[in-house]
Amino acid sequence: MRREVYTLVGPDGRSYRSGVKGEWGGYRRGKIYGRLDCPSALRAIARGGYVKYRVFFADEATALAAGYRPCGVCCRERHHRWGQRSAEGGQ
Repeated sequence: MRREVYTLVGPDGRSYRSGVKGEWGGYRRGKIYGRLDCPSALRAIARGGYVKYRVFFADEATALAAGYRPCGVCCRERHHRWGQRSAEGGQ
């Protein structure tokens, strides 16, 4: 029986191999993370150009630590709070 291996991004922004599937997806070029079922991400994936920049995170804290921001579509409230903190000079 073959065990699945996934490539995730760690808090330092570097990729690593894991036997556990990521819970969050992201777009490397835009440094955005969101839910795996995000309508915006799924539309971009269907068009094909997004796929090579797709990344995955074990959890939301890792995505934030790696410098990614919440998606404004599937994580609207988180994105709003992130924007407020950024405007105040925090992260």
